[in-house]
Amino acid sequence: MVRALTASRPHPWTRALGMAGIVLVGAWLGLLVVGDVRTQIGPMNTTMALRPSLSGGTKINVSPLGALTLDSHVAPARLDVNVDQLDPVRAQALVDHPERLAGLQDEVARDIQNGTLDLAVRSCVAVVTGATALGLAVYRRPRPALAAGGLALTLLAASGASAYATWNPKSVLEPKYSGLLSSAPALVGNARSIVTEFDVYQKELARLVTNVTRLYDVTSTLPAYRPDPTTIRVLHVSDIHLNPASWKIITSLVTEYRVNVIVDSGDTMDHGTAAENGFLDPVADLGVPYVWVRGNHDSALTQRYLGRMKNVRVLDDGRARTVAGLRFAGIGDPQYTPDRSARPGGDTAELPAGRRLAAALRDQRAAGTPVDVAVAHEPAAARETDGEVPLVLAGHLHREQTEVMKHGTRLRVEGSTGGSGLRAVEGRYPDPVEASILYFDRDTRRLQAWDEIRLGGLGLTTAEVSRHLAEENKPGATPPPTPSRTPRGGPSPTGS
Repeated sequence: MVRALTASRPHPWTRALGMAGIVLVGAWLGLLVVGDVRTQIGPMNTTMALRPSLSGGTKINVSPLGALTLDSHVAPARLDVNVDQLDPVRAQALVDHPERLAGLQDEVARDIQNGTLDLAVRSCVAVVTGATALGLAVYRRPRPALAAGGLALTLLAASGASAYATWNPKSVLEPKYSGLLSSAPALVGNARSIVTEFDVYQKELARLVTNVTRLYDVTSTLPAYRPDPTTIRVLHVSDIHLNPASWKIITSLVTEYRVNVIVDSGDTMDHGTAAENGFLDPVADLGVPYVWVRGNHDSALTQRYLGRMKNVRVLDDGRARTVAGLRFAGIGDPQYTPDRSARPGGDTAELPAGRRLAAALRDQRAAGTPVDVAVAHEPAAARETDGEVPLVLAGHLHREQTEVMKHGTRLRVEGSTGGSGLRAVEGRYPDPVEASILYFDRDTRRLQAWDEIRLGGLGLTTAEVSRHLAEENKPGATPPPTPSRTPRGGPSPTGS
């Protein structure tokens, strides 16, 4: 008899897992049903809610236009803020009385504080109610049901403590904006129709860039870096690989961001043949200077063809050129490997070219005309300039990355602005189209901030714009040391 009762009694681990499941599901249902708080933030009517999440953060939804994502905290709960509508009465009052804008920031701060407090109270009630109700439905006894409610409240409190401990108010300085052009799939269709209606696809993708840029500019009223009219704006593109849609995207970015100069870090072509030269003709009509270095898919023939265009400045052999108020120097890729099956990556053959560029940069600095931006196609070559220039730009990898190297030089590697060209259709998913807008102070000629622009590849219509500040421009930061290299005759570091 005792053995039978023991066999029917659940194992302690089973009971614990069951209770944990009830607590999590009940808390989630409670938040979903009664956890939302409707509050007014400035002239906007919003809904605030907590949602389960593995990474935390804050998501501001501006339906149907897109969302703003902030890495505000790390906790198993994400703060969702849905902007439901703009209050026309309060918005018109701001238009009629612009002097009220001076106090709008404090008003918004108070509204957010009050809304967050209401959300915290409602969330506590929601998780306790949800877990207790589900516990009562499962166990049909008040004691385990109340235990489930207490555990849910403890879980919420622990999440709040984690969010408080990891709270990052500076996350508003680097928001990520994402949007969806809902009409494009209906206009473009499937991958097969892209081939026959490629012109429509180009126009829709360019329009997507325009719309996202305008909306991002409107929504970037957060206390983030705001470039003034004198800021030098550089558009960095790379690895276009004969994608004709790239020219329409670049044209849109030049217009929307009021770009002063374009820097192309190479692989504009695929084979570098004379038959491909006509693809380069739109460069002459971009309306701004075009600084270019040769990539491993660009031939000497490509370089001569571009060099004959009035707005193109070809960088080769480390010679410095002043364009739009910045001094650029670069070196062409020493290898010519137009094999479309080759995988992008580093190569030790690039290191001598990088060392020649570094030597040229040292000579420029010794002559009292230091270079502001160096350009190389291969990151391995770019790394050799560490300590000789504040910023070096590269490409080749078909993926974006940024780092500050050992001796203080920032390396910015651009993704493929052509979405890897025709090879994008070889994989299961198309490669994204990537470019960056770099903001330079006109007096110091140093990088202040940059926007990373990422678009869905062939047939896709997603878009993201992420703003980043240079470390020295973040609140409380100290100015970085001026890049300095081991004196001539000392040991020469190698690229990593």
